[in-house]
Amino acid sequence: MTEDTKNDDGTTGEQATPEVSDDFVTRQHKHGPSGMEYTTTTGRLVLRTESVSKDGKTEGPKPKAEIFVVAYTKDNAEPGSRPVTFAFNGGPGSASVWLHMGLLGPRLVDSGDVGNLTAPPYGIVDSPETLLEHSDLVLIDPVNTGYSRVVEGGEADEFHAFVEDRDLVAEVIRLWVTRNGRWLSPKYIAGESYGTLRAVAVAGRLYDAYGMAVNGLGLISTVLNMSTLRFFAGSDQPYALHIPTYAAIAHYHGRHPGRELTDVVQEAEEFAAKDFGYALTQGNRLTEAEYDDVVSRLAAILTLSEGFIRRTNLRWNYFEFAAELLREDNLVVGRIDGRFTAQPARQQDSKNMDDPSLRAINGPYAAAINHYVRVELGYENDLPYEILTARVQPWSYKTFEGAPVDVSDVLERLMVHNPNMRVHVDYGYQDGATPHFAAEYVFAHMNLSQQARDRFNHHYHEAGHMMYLKPEARLAQLEALKDFVTAV
Repeated sequence: MTEDTKNDDGTTGEQATPEVSDDFVTRQHKHGPSGMEYTTTTGRLVLRTESVSKDGKTEGPKPKAEIFVVAYTKDNAEPGSRPVTFAFNGGPGSASVWLHMGLLGPRLVDSGDVGNLTAPPYGIVDSPETLLEHSDLVLIDPVNTGYSRVVEGGEADEFHAFVEDRDLVAEVIRLWVTRNGRWLSPKYIAGESYGTLRAVAVAGRLYDAYGMAVNGLGLISTVLNMSTLRFFAGSDQPYALHIPTYAAIAHYHGRHPGRELTDVVQEAEEFAAKDFGYALTQGNRLTEAEYDDVVSRLAAILTLSEGFIRRTNLRWNYFEFAAELLREDNLVVGRIDGRFTAQPARQQDSKNMDDPSLRAINGPYAAAINHYVRVELGYENDLPYEILTARVQPWSYKTFEGAPVDVSDVLERLMVHNPNMRVHVDYGYQDGATPHFAAEYVFAHMNLSQQARDRFNHHYHEAGHMMYLKPEARLAQLEALKDFVTAV
């Protein structure tokens, strides 16, 4: 390909530019625990777009981005009837390494869990169980995550937006399915965190643009309506929807001795939905006695001081909670996973923005993916593998200007138009990033028939956002996902 350039004398000439192309490598492997043989295909898939010139003529497809993909296919399997699961994380700005090497794939990060973290330089082990035994896997990294980048001369900001990101990921799936002859295979999409919002949006795009119906959506640590999570003046909803998560984290740290977690969470849910929700709507119309009652009950359920609750006028965000819960112990709690703690840099700070749970797991996952891709999968690239990056910011939600970022209506429509599509949902009780009660609130407000609601399966774990950090939760997730992708 060529492009016009300016010569030193000011005249226009042509200069050759390098042609970009897919750079996949394949490797054969054997899964130790099961003996399963499988193939990996790793590399960057070049996405192209047709363009229309000023005179109205359609020009040939031009490369726009190189998207990093790791595909796992089981050897000696019949691809037509074998499911394939497409997976990604969220952020925005997160690579798929978390689901890839924390939950779904045949090789697992040796990170340890809270209270028993693995020391550097960490390691990789065979996963005792893997979804690959039941479904082929395709892990996708959106632009500027992992090794994915725009082509030379492109604008990365173009893809740092809800619609453009949705369309790009949908195109990766369409192209992979087409090239590998998998249109008649059962197809699943799994996302985590913002990836759940993306998963619903991508499934809608695949259906609308290409007529591709998926068999199911795996929603792990779910957010489908961002307004349920964002704290800002004039919106009381998120304050109530976080209460059960605060209670669960307090319980984990021994603040409710002798009580079961489910009892504590149920009490918090009932209070948040009824009396506390009502109190928030009343504002200064509450009587002094009503206000005092709400304060004392909050203090008992959450084990926070009445002074803190009064100073915040019943409203605080998660970062303030993270700094306050264990203040007397000189500890802050994590947001991604409220089970984790660390000593704060400044004990007097009213907020904790430095998440100890992310600090604890970032190193093991970074070491694992950088070793695994090059040494075991055979793919070489000197770019930094972007695990969780701010390079995608600012992220554009211009599609939703003046309205909540909400895809629940897309999921409603998919459940109607595709009456066999099923939804698997995983919640972590100690997940401060996507609280379970907020996700439940969104599902409860969707306009669905009983038949559609019956196609949802909800799974709860005594763990955080990446609930698979806890070995027992991971095994439970995989067992449920196995049933999900193999159900007729």
